[in-house]
Amino acid sequence: MLQRNRLSPSVYQALNLALEGHTLSYEQALPLTTVVGAELLAMQQVADHLRERQVGPVVTYVVNRNINFTNVCIKHCGFCAFSRDFRTEEGYHLSDDEILRRVQEAVDFGATEVCIQAGLPPKMPGDLYIQLTRKIKASHPGLLMHAFSPEEVLYGSVRSRCSILEYLQELKAAGLDSLPGTSAELLIPGIRDQVAPGRISVEQWLEVIRGAHSLGLPTTSTMMYGFVEEPQHWLQHMLVLRDLQQETGGFTEFVPLGFVHSEAPIYLKKNAAVRAGASGVEVMRVHALARLFLGTTIANLQVSWVKEGLKLAQVLLQSGVNDLGGTLINESISTAAGSGHGQRTSPAILHRLIEEVGRQPAQRNTKYEILRTYEPGEAPASKLDEVDDERFGSYQQLVSSGQHRYQRPQPPVPR
Repeated sequence: MLQRNRLSPSVYQALNLALEGHTLSYEQALPLTTVVGAELLAMQQVADHLRERQVGPVVTYVVNRNINFTNVCIKHCGFCAFSRDFRTEEGYHLSDDEILRRVQEAVDFGATEVCIQAGLPPKMPGDLYIQLTRKIKASHPGLLMHAFSPEEVLYGSVRSRCSILEYLQELKAAGLDSLPGTSAELLIPGIRDQVAPGRISVEQWLEVIRGAHSLGLPTTSTMMYGFVEEPQHWLQHMLVLRDLQQETGGFTEFVPLGFVHSEAPIYLKKNAAVRAGASGVEVMRVHALARLFLGTTIANLQVSWVKEGLKLAQVLLQSGVNDLGGTLINESISTAAGSGHGQRTSPAILHRLIEEVGRQPAQRNTKYEILRTYEPGEAPASKLDEVDDERFGSYQQLVSSGQHRYQRPQPPVPR
């Protein structure tokens, strides 16, 4: 499979070890972080071969809806163009009734999951996430609730004056099914201090994820790239995730998240150290590298079509990727940052992308349990294929409308 004369000795050794089923060390994998040309193509081929061996020919997706119920946030992360200060006229906060309406609408359109993440509003009631989970699960007990980043869990625990583990226990008792492994960015303290001072620390992020896994709450894992890091930082981040997965086994997937720069504050400040996102070569390199370095521990590798676009997502299906993520319906965070790939997609579109590369589509749930596998040419029957974006509204419409304007909680009146 490998043409040794076209590869450097270190790259050949790393690819050959991966093909033989070995778990690559950091030192062995390091030469793969900068491959180009024939070496990059060879790494993509090896990644695709390992994908076939580890998870087979099926490409999965989930029918879900994102509900980002507020964009008001006490943090000012340099990479985030979604959040607003509570004083801004673009701050919004969806009422419980509106959140439940969106949940019901998602179910009506065939969703098996709602993904809920938001800003950190000032003076937030500590049990807000717990009460919201209870209300959603009371109305839709069979719907999987994938919600609350480690940053949100930490904030909820601080506002509730309890430990992280105690807060996670309350969330699970309320009906939470899994957590998104976002707010990770890069799990390297120096970089976190550079782009998001005051953000959840590496130790706190690991405490939340480890605590969730200990309670039987699975999580995803993510990595932001294409902004201020060097290639070796990808491996350092992945190594943290791999070590934790070997300890807990609680990660369902790994999702590389390319930096969307257009509206990101850290980029708009003209900081010379901040890049305008990853190049196409870097995108291919990161995904193939993830399959080689993580595939023996985290089997599912997802491409974010919101970040990379549907066409590049399709290419990455031949570079180790086996999951296309979700239909999303109301993607807001990447859209706010300037991504132009849309706020939703449909099962029919995902099926076409999958079948065009000779793979088999399958609908899954949040926990990667297969709900239905489709035969070649078999079209999914989904109401999402029958509506346009106007049916659900856009992030731009939401922030410009006064309908859900954020109102800061008032202190209680002294008696």
